[in-house]
Amino acid sequence: MSSWNQRQLASVTKVFADGDWIESKDQSDDGVRLIQTGNVGIGVFKGRAEKARYISEETFQRLRCTQIVEGDCLISRLPDPVGRSCILPKTGDKMITAVDCTIIRFDTAAVIPEFFCYYSQSRDYLNAVETETSGTTRKRISRSKLGEIRIPVPPLPEQRRIVAVLDEAFEGLAIAIANTEKNLKNAREVFDGYLTSVFAARGKGWEEKTLGQACRVERGSSPRPIKNFVTEAEDGQNWVKIGDTKRVFKDIYSTKEKITKKGAEQSRRVDPGDLILTNSMSYGRPYVMQTTGYIHDGWFALRLPKELDTDFMFYLLSSRFVQDQFHRLAAGAIVLNISGDLVKQAILPIPNLKTQLELVDRISRMYGEVQRLEEVFLKKQKAIAELKQSLLQKAFAGELTKDFRPEAEVALA
Repeated sequence: MSSWNQRQLASVTKVFADGDWIESKDQSDDGVRLIQTGNVGIGVFKGRAEKARYISEETFQRLRCTQIVEGDCLISRLPDPVGRSCILPKTGDKMITAVDCTIIRFDTAAVIPEFFCYYSQSRDYLNAVETETSGTTRKRISRSKLGEIRIPVPPLPEQRRIVAVLDEAFEGLAIAIANTEKNLKNAREVFDGYLTSVFAARGKGWEEKTLGQACRVERGSSPRPIKNFVTEAEDGQNWVKIGDTKRVFKDIYSTKEKITKKGAEQSRRVDPGDLILTNSMSYGRPYVMQTTGYIHDGWFALRLPKELDTDFMFYLLSSRFVQDQFHRLAAGAIVLNISGDLVKQAILPIPNLKTQLELVDRISRMYGEVQRLEEVFLKKQKAIAELKQSLLQKAFAGELTKDFRPEAEVALA
């Protein structure tokens, strides 16, 4: 609203500082918890206790670290997106944060943290931050530029009212998306159980072969250093990394980043219909290419003989029977991965081609229902994201009138 004050972010804080520079050698098994950018969600704190890192009390004193406390706001200066924020909850731990997080302790006589946390999810704020980012391969914003971002500062009673309305509306939206997600999870579990039963009840004529015997396994490859070959040019080649699999289950249609033609010459090419398999992080997950591209060295390309159907192999590799083997074969001190020699040892039950095609027909019908629910879920996610932005836009334009009913907005989701 035009009558609201607009102030620079740093000017409404009591503490506005970056976290501490903590190197791997400074970390320990317990002590003071280190909060990182991965803990900063979009408006929410991500506990991620299983990935928690620490420094000792002695290191805390030696490095003169800044302790963060319940109610502090943390802003990630790295994507995705740059500038996202969360409020630190009570965890019971003594904590510090990493250098790529900015610590904000608001002057609550000017701004309440919850109000800013909602504003930081709005397009106006994120666009303002994006304008001030720098970096070619990984965008970031400096603390000084972040501090110059202007935010609306309505009177405190209005801030509290806006927070109360958005709390109610966002809670309803969270329930709506959780219900859809639960339906999708149930469908996937039923599908997984069906796959397990298919490959457990083998008929006459099935053979057992190792993956290495069944097909040729080729490791992906990456030019070095990778950053010199990543491009945004239109004539760049599709460049498939592990992170490109987050929004797909079976098929990879396109990729987020491109690689130069020179970089492609040093990489492994895959074509539509080729089966690829992750070998690190989310190792052992198969995907079917729907476009020509080049695979990062976090992938295997599986070159199938003519007596093996691609879809049959996809379903077989996705089954618990094979996935459990991949889990047993994976190794690694920090990040689990599965080497080429080990992945080839997985045992596969394989029938003749005619039976493979019959099974694919049956499995695909059930998989189609899972796909339908995935599409519903993704559409629901998109609709709710748009509704959230609409609510935020109204809130920070001063359009949430006293008779505004959030439950009516939530019903639209």
